[in-house]
Amino acid sequence: MSPAPRLVVLLLAARIAASQTLTNAGQDFRVVFPENIAYYHPSDARNKIWVTALHNNTSVTVSSANSEHQLNASQTTSFNVIQELGRLMINETNASDPFKVFSISDKTVHITSNKDIIVQAISSRGRSTQSALVIPTTKLSSKYFIPPVPEIEGTTSGGAPVANVTERAPFRLIIVNPNEPKASVTIKGGEEVSIDIESGRAAQIWVKNDNKTQYVEANKGVAVFFSHPCAIQHQCSCGLLHAMVPPAKNNTMRFPIPPVLDQPVSILRSDKETRERITFSSSSAVVESAGTAIVYWPSLLLTLVPVEEFGSCFVVQFIEGKENVIIIVVHKSHQQGIHIGKDPLEEGEWQELKGTEYFSTNHSISSTTVVWHNATNMAVYQIYKHNDTWIGNPAPVVSANPDFRGCVSTPEEMKILPEAESWQESIRSCKNHSMDLISLSSEALQKQSCQILRGNDTKQVWIGTRRSSLTRDWYWLNESDFNNTNWAHSEPGDVNEGQCAVMSLDGDGNCGWKARNCCEDARPLCYAAPQFLQIN
Repeated sequence: MSPAPRLVVLLLAARIAASQTLTNAGQDFRVVFPENIAYYHPSDARNKIWVTALHNNTSVTVSSANSEHQLNASQTTSFNVIQELGRLMINETNASDPFKVFSISDKTVHITSNKDIIVQAISSRGRSTQSALVIPTTKLSSKYFIPPVPEIEGTTSGGAPVANVTERAPFRLIIVNPNEPKASVTIKGGEEVSIDIESGRAAQIWVKNDNKTQYVEANKGVAVFFSHPCAIQHQCSCGLLHAMVPPAKNNTMRFPIPPVLDQPVSILRSDKETRERITFSSSSAVVESAGTAIVYWPSLLLTLVPVEEFGSCFVVQFIEGKENVIIIVVHKSHQQGIHIGKDPLEEGEWQELKGTEYFSTNHSISSTTVVWHNATNMAVYQIYKHNDTWIGNPAPVVSANPDFRGCVSTPEEMKILPEAESWQESIRSCKNHSMDLISLSSEALQKQSCQILRGNDTKQVWIGTRRSSLTRDWYWLNESDFNNTNWAHSEPGDVNEGQCAVMSLDGDGNCGWKARNCCEDARPLCYAAPQFLQIN
């Protein structure tokens, strides 16, 4: 292979790998439910896990249910879970420095599947409710910056923390080791605290309320959550605050800040340089960080999404009995092209995020759905309101590859096979790779296939069209309409000049089609169509 084609292949492989990393789909998950309100609260906890299948014939196993479930693409099922982390206690020997105290629990839920799924969780107890996005275990990190503690009157301000009074206790970290081997974890940035966490277990430790940079470092991938079981909210009530902590970044990233339903908020920001609370300013709706950026508002901790991790398609889960709202953040030049399910986003009010090139809009939904863009990436947050309480989290990303046709659950694939052969043999060779000789009925697919040809060392490839022996008309193998043709000059000629066709870079390099004898040899261009997620 010449240097140029090799570079194209490497860049394509890197782009696909990066986009797969940005999705929240996977086949192995570990879910933990934090203590909600207090262990002595008279109402039982109602913890639920949602699983959405991206492919047909998906087998899902949930450890707490001890059973296997079969799902097809776009199906969502839920599981009730009674496991919940217990109270974080101190004893007399630790009273001098309670921030070194931790507890370890085996009350976690293991979810596995044979094909990619999306997992979300929700915890309810009394009026206290929180939702969470669950990250696949293969996409967890070994380093996390701990966010600063928010100012909450009656919880973190107005007096010293009281560890054994639930609403006055400090915030806590929850660190989960999803699988083997044992995780060796250290809390750094001050006096270090080290923890060994066995497979499938979760550790809890309190967070100091100061401005010193603190971070979690482990010898393997772990999940980290920032949580308080009963933070004071409105009218002296309290409820669970819970958010995933995003992994430390290699570079500083920009986090556009959407207006959270026009409420005043603060931003919890932390990385290796800074750990601070920022008052949101509408004149600069962006924060930069190489670590954590979380919106705080009473009852809500919302992990922000950096521009570099925007996606193109999301699953948004509907919760009965609450007002369900999605917040969409997209570049100002791409406000068109957003879809809710099959339908384009109806005209709404867009708000400029000052200091950025992004706009945001809110949209109410009435059922579980997919949200996707046909040309670019964006951020989507799912927000739920009940009475005066707002909860929410980033919507799970299904794909980071925009497609004009829909929400991609399996990307399309194009491949030029190495052996030159006849048109009929090419059909068989593509089938052996679980693909088809490509049919180019759309202009968009023609452009995409031309890019593949330009990056390869061959100059012409068989495509999936030929003349009908009966009518002499051209047709595609996939039986799509024969339109949007791209014949080269003076092609295809009469029937004696060939009954099959190649796509060729000869001449002007526009990948024109040329009629050829079907028994000539050329390399086949094989194609596997993308699979699209459609939730009704």
